[in-house]
Amino acid sequence: VQLQASGGGLVQAGGSLRLSCAASGSIIRMNAMGWYRQAPGKQRELVATITYGGSTKYADSVKGRFTISRDNAKKTVYLQLNSLIPEDTGVYYCNAAVVGPYLKEYDYWGQGTQVTVSS
Repeated sequence: VQLQASGGGLVQAGGSLRLSCAASGSIIRMNAMGWYRQAPGKQRELVATITYGGSTKYADSVKGRFTISRDNAKKTVYLQLNSLIPEDTGVYYCNAAVVGPYLKEYDYWGQGTQVTVSS
């Protein structure tokens, strides 16, 4: 199973980006999916998660500005980033709990996509 993240870039404060993360491989079902980020010199932190049924959770720092969504048919999770601030700068990683052919769930990470917000 591979997760391919895309959509990062350089944007001015107040701008928007949309991140995508597409999964491929032997996948029976993708359970919880999420986005994490890691700023320079800091630990990786949770940004948002979404269950198979669409229930979402957000870090307090992004509530009201970011929106996580998913397309189960496309095996893809999205993160819409609005009203970006410099503190949102970091490498964004997608994560997915994947059920494979043997009906066991494994945790997978994407390669990360850089988001840089200039002031």
